[in-house]
Amino acid sequence: MSQRQDIDEIIRRWPYQPGVVSARLVKADDGREVLQMRIEMGLLQMETVGRPDGERPGGVETCLDELIQQAFAEGDSFVLTEDRCFEVDREFLQFYHRRICYLALRDFERAIADADHTLALMDFAAAHSPDPEWTLSHEQYRPFVLFHRAQAAAMAALQEAGPEAAIEQIDRGLQRIRAIFVTMEAEEQFDQDQLVAQLAELRESLRDEYHVGRTLAEQLADAVANEEYERAARLRDEIAQRRKRG
Repeated sequence: MSQRQDIDEIIRRWPYQPGVVSARLVKADDGREVLQMRIEMGLLQMETVGRPDGERPGGVETCLDELIQQAFAEGDSFVLTEDRCFEVDREFLQFYHRRICYLALRDFERAIADADHTLALMDFAAAHSPDPEWTLSHEQYRPFVLFHRAQAAAMAALQEAGPEAAIEQIDRGLQRIRAIFVTMEAEEQFDQDQLVAQLAELRESLRDEYHVGRTLAEQLADAVANEEYERAARLRDEIAQRRKRG
């Protein structure tokens, strides 16, 4: 009798929930940890180390690593061919799936790592893009990746260093997103952006829940903006002392 190969039992015990990222970490038969995501037509299983699909393109961990090696070897003759663009797109999507699973599982450090990899992949793709439209097809998602990173960094900081550190992480994320709007000459749209609004809402909810006023970093920014240089110097010293103690 052949070994059973369907996943009916898994699907039955783990029902799909529309609109919800359902993820879990399980042990594979060989003992390694794998990440599973329930989707409407079944499930995705991803590796937790290296590329989510477990492949090692060119013998290295990711497509980005392979492309960097190829760019170094080929020098000025390096181009993102159609095949290379296809592999970039594959890796972009794979890391997106794993990132949202880690966020759902509140595994914030690994969510940050996957967001940083995606941002580095986007930087490389933009620097070597064969076509402006192909560049835009990725760059349009940069605020979304930064949004996820800011969320994860804030929650990780909340656990490790407290609410003020979490708020500062959100502020840094908002600054990076604002820079994109400035580059696109659309800064007037920044405050109306839904992702920006969600981060601002998270920041204010942290202030309310933990009774946090303006952080030292925010006070410093206010002092610089108001040309209160002596106050700014005192705040810089206080921030430096706090970092030493931390």
